[in-house]
Amino acid sequence: MGKGGGEPVGTAGDGDGKEVNLAAWLVSVNNLKIQPFELPPLGPHDVRVCMKAVGICGSDVHYLKTLRCAHFVVKEPMVIGHECAGVIEEVGSEVKSLVAGDRVALEPGISCWRCKHCKGGRYNLCPDMKFFATPPYHGSLANQVVHPADLCFKLPDNVSLEEGAMCEPLSVGIHACRRAEVGPEKTVLIMGAGPIGLVTMLAARAFGAPRIVIVDVDEYRLSVAKSLGADEVVKVSTSAQDLDEEVVRVQEAMGADIDVSFDCAGFSKTMSTALNATRAGGKVCLVGMGHNEMTVPLTSAAAREVDIVGIFRYKDTWPLCLEFLKSGKIDVKPLITHRYGFSQKEVEEAFEVSARGGDAIKVMFNL
Repeated sequence: MGKGGGEPVGTAGDGDGKEVNLAAWLVSVNNLKIQPFELPPLGPHDVRVCMKAVGICGSDVHYLKTLRCAHFVVKEPMVIGHECAGVIEEVGSEVKSLVAGDRVALEPGISCWRCKHCKGGRYNLCPDMKFFATPPYHGSLANQVVHPADLCFKLPDNVSLEEGAMCEPLSVGIHACRRAEVGPEKTVLIMGAGPIGLVTMLAARAFGAPRIVIVDVDEYRLSVAKSLGADEVVKVSTSAQDLDEEVVRVQEAMGADIDVSFDCAGFSKTMSTALNATRAGGKVCLVGMGHNEMTVPLTSAAAREVDIVGIFRYKDTWPLCLEFLKSGKIDVKPLITHRYGFSQKEVEEAFEVSARGGDAIKVMFNL
């Protein structure tokens, strides 16, 4: 199992002479090459998907720059990419829910369905997860991939393929809001106005949060957050010496108790700000993974009974993502700031733009 994203790295070729399937291979540090990518056989419960839209995630950039992301290390050439949507080209013999021509968004992780986490409904914690572009499994920035049919979700007629690809980052925000129990009576603080901070903001609003304040060091990203519906934005510094003063500013911007805070950056200062700003009895959800280790004021947070929860990827989020997109409760289109085709030059340029940041929020490939 694993298919386009689940077979261990190291195979590429044109198989039996059919049209060559090309993919973007991470070969070494800062070295991406478009090369042939041999697909595994189509299983009875699989589908073959022609990729149409693939977004660049921060983890893709981490792999490109360092060959690692958290504790995952690239040791062999690997096909990159995991935020994706496409069109069904072929279905396995037992697939009843999809047909050739269906437009689908792909959930990139294939769990074992046998471990205690899978059986308990938290399949995102499966220790044997086969996840697009997470070593040693290939990703989806390719002409075609093979993937389990049950992880391919048909797009509503009014949802584009690019929006379908955005279901992956949006899923992070939706899972975070579920974990933090966001609702109509919960004010929300978000640390970080990058792509994940922005989708978390959109998700929180869709979950009914009545007031949202978002914090960042970058004026442009804060302007984007404001245009997307943030009630207030607060620009802060990177200096820890400013933390106490900034906590006061954040609380004043909220104008009420802060019930739930999301750290979508994952640094000592952002987490410390979230912990100190959140009301007694409130909740802080760590979403970002900027640093593996942090120094944070846990004792004072514990004394105020501030709950701390973490998230890892997501579970069972695609149907809700698609419902939010279909109904218009969430609009992810403004997040897509740059678009590229699938040539060697464009792949290289797209990753450079994504890594540079600046006015780039979500960089999308149109294949």
